[in-house]
Amino acid sequence: MATETVESLPPTLEANAEQPPLFDGTTRLYTSYTCPFAQRVWITRNYKGLQDEIKLVPLNLQNRPAWYKEKVYPVNKVPSLEHNGKIIGESLDLIKYVDSNFEGPSLVPNDPDKKRTLEELLSYADKFMEMLFASFKGDPEKEAGAAFNYLEDALKKYDDGPFLLGRDFSLADIAYIPFVERFQIFLSEVFKYDTIAGRPKLAAWIEELNKIDAYKQTKTVDPKQLVEYYKQRFMAQK
Repeated sequence: MATETVESLPPTLEANAEQPPLFDGTTRLYTSYTCPFAQRVWITRNYKGLQDEIKLVPLNLQNRPAWYKEKVYPVNKVPSLEHNGKIIGESLDLIKYVDSNFEGPSLVPNDPDKKRTLEELLSYADKFMEMLFASFKGDPEKEAGAAFNYLEDALKKYDDGPFLLGRDFSLADIAYIPFVERFQIFLSEVFKYDTIAGRPKLAAWIEELNKIDAYKQTKTVDPKQLVEYYKQRFMAQK
């Protein structure tokens, strides 16, 4: 079995970092190693084998360079992609864009029914996150439970494999896993809530995804830092 080459990751750019050349023909993914939205595009890039075609430009979001907002992406969020003389943003749009504009295995199924399901799952992703973030200040078992039950039910739709669309890993899995990864850590640590208890499909899905190198290479979150950051950001009393 071939050994997976581990990518040497570029250092994170701080406020005083020089700006890389803009629109010089290089395709760049402006990202953050800790951002779940950016992780979606990072996984997509890796799965399609685009490590040489799409260069990572990681930013420190707590101390980001001023040139990013002023000259690259006025929205000042990650991810954004510099490609063919333009900058594109929004993670769900970007994973579709990378899948359809670059070489590599397709992450969208040919089957029309599965295509429809993919769109439904992508449309629900924001609602899924809202429910989970809201649960931090409410009743995690009830509110987070409803979100994870949605995924458990979605995983029951196709019996030809462990992924959200059955046999094939797709953009649907990529849209959800960065958030499931973080919520699993946070809910367990802070609320002692086990997201996979009573959800065998979800447990099997997470286990299967952890075998995929394209995803494993993007798992850089420090659990302690994540818990502290989420506590400060979502649970601090106003």
